[in-house]
Amino acid sequence: MLLFSNNNFAAEKWLGFVTAIWVQAICGNNYTFANYSDVLKSLMALTQMQLNDLSVAKDVGKAFGILSGLVSDRWPTSAILIIGAIMGFIGYGAQWLVVSQRIAPLPYWLMCIFLCMGGNSSTWMNTAVLVTCMRNFPKNRGPISGILKGYVGLSTAIFTDICTALFSSDPSKFLLMLTIVPAIICLIAAIFLHETPPASTSTEENKETQFFNVFNLIAVTVAVYLLAFDISGPHKHVISLVFTVGLLILLAMPLLVPLYLVVFKTRPSVDKEKEVHEPLLAQKVSEEKEETRTKEEEVEIKRKPVIGEEHTIIEMVKTIDFWVLFVSFLCGVGTGLCVMNNLGQMGQALGYHDVSLFISFISIWGFFGRILSGSLSEYYIRKSGMPRLVWNAASQILMFFGYIALAMALPGSLYIGSILVGICYGVRLTITPAAASELFGLKYYGLLYNILILNLPIGSFIFSGLIAGYLYDIEATSVPGGGNTCSGAHCFMLVYVIMAFACVLGCGLDLFLAFRTKNVYSKIHTERNLVNSQVQH
Repeated sequence: MLLFSNNNFAAEKWLGFVTAIWVQAICGNNYTFANYSDVLKSLMALTQMQLNDLSVAKDVGKAFGILSGLVSDRWPTSAILIIGAIMGFIGYGAQWLVVSQRIAPLPYWLMCIFLCMGGNSSTWMNTAVLVTCMRNFPKNRGPISGILKGYVGLSTAIFTDICTALFSSDPSKFLLMLTIVPAIICLIAAIFLHETPPASTSTEENKETQFFNVFNLIAVTVAVYLLAFDISGPHKHVISLVFTVGLLILLAMPLLVPLYLVVFKTRPSVDKEKEVHEPLLAQKVSEEKEETRTKEEEVEIKRKPVIGEEHTIIEMVKTIDFWVLFVSFLCGVGTGLCVMNNLGQMGQALGYHDVSLFISFISIWGFFGRILSGSLSEYYIRKSGMPRLVWNAASQILMFFGYIALAMALPGSLYIGSILVGICYGVRLTITPAAASELFGLKYYGLLYNILILNLPIGSFIFSGLIAGYLYDIEATSVPGGGNTCSGAHCFMLVYVIMAFACVLGCGLDLFLAFRTKNVYSKIHTERNLVNSQVQH
């Protein structure tokens, strides 16, 4: 009992992180629209423009994530998670009732509302998880963003592959999973995930880094396991059941870290306790000095924050750096969402009747983009002070070649395109939140994150709702006989070309911002090297 009480705090902190991983592993539901979009299109007799507007409605749900950002500093993590669970249960539950034909198709406007609710649910989950974990582990923002966003990337493949293994890709069963599973996981996380004090010593920070390496290894194992199942072709029912059990075991493996802390960690030595308390004492003295400052002194030192310091939201949106980051983010995630929302029709245009493999490809390769960019960007900041935004620029170049490959429509181009788009979309969703926290601070991070996420509905509306939907319907009605279905490489060719040029613009903006923020990352590099040299001595 004494052993457990001494290690209860550390184990509880890491158990909270494990539940955060589980939440992220199920909150990529917003990227799964292609798994059931064809059924909705058929049941509701929609044109591609109308179907794309439905996909925009689900992405518009992310615009209401501003609400979760506003309350993230006022409400406990558990309350935010519970709201996300309720929104998802209602939003996806209504879609399941329609697709399973338990009720007649709902009016179009009402379906837009339910898709919006489903999309909004993930913003509450993401906000609760990212804000809490960034504050719990502020010295490991890259790995935190990479691991958590990596599991978001895998979530589409997790849901898709389990549904394929157990229910032969039945869209109604898929939506039933989206209705029930995330709600249960969020309720579990609401019990264990909450804000805790960050590491107070360099020894604790190094231990955190070691644990994050373990989490990275487990996550990569999950991704390789999913990829092996996808590329190995059709499977018999027994093999599918074995795969599902194995996947659930892998998803439970992060529990090994808090279990290790409970079972094997011993009571801290006197020296370690001293190491913990000395910084706290220094912090207390510093706080007392701060309190002795007169109001006149506070007025004198008040100044406009520079990039790399804590900003209020008003101060942030007045900077050119924020808007460069915002627009470059739009170029990456907006075009990526267009592919995800239209993948069903993109595959159909090229003669593929089942696009579940490509959906899983985007998800799994998106994971590799997230996990690698998070860890590598952190490594190169510590090694040379390389700005994190350089990785965003590199991802835009790769994404450009992905869209060119899709536009050429050569044999296998959909495989190449889905892999490259997945990797680069994952990089953008990992690097941008981490970089934003370093450029503008963590104090208002919940709201900052959700302002950036406005790019998802905006990008979906521009690239998916307007450009892709409009151009696809023109191509569909220009063929003999008309109709709302288009076949052939021409259906999306112009869409791909437009998105490729958007990536060129995004790359230029990322390089410009990397140049402007090089001093910020040089400072971070110097501070971390100083800490490491103190540890060695």
